[in-house]
Amino acid sequence: MSRREGREAIFKTLFGMDLNPTLDLSTALQTAKDEYKNFTEKDEEYALSTIKGVNENLNAIDSLISLSSPDWRIERMAAVDKAILRLATFEMKFAEEKLKPNIAINEAVELAKKFGADDSSRFINGVLSGILKK
Repeated sequence: MSRREGREAIFKTLFGMDLNPTLDLSTALQTAKDEYKNFTEKDEEYALSTIKGVNENLNAIDSLISLSSPDWRIERMAAVDKAILRLATFEMKFAEEKLKPNIAINEAVELAKKFGADDSSRFINGVLSGILKK
């Protein structure tokens, strides 16, 4: 499975868990995995470590997002945008193997184009660019 597909599965899992806080990680990830036929053990390890990393750093991630989007409180953001921002922020700032910011931003914008509203990609790009500058 490609890294982009893995990122999509992670995004879907984060999104599902945000909308349904009682959903446990393994159930949420299984739902995303069922959509991808070639989900390997290595892909699952990557997904689990990333999702756990986002959850462990959630307060710091949300703080960075909030600082870079002063006109939008995190609680009011669209769930899709919030999940994408959290994933990209983790990958840029907190992951063991951090992604280069331009790659993380590009991947997030592509997720926003695929899953978000019409203006999501611009919003995501602006917030992540703000995080990068701070």
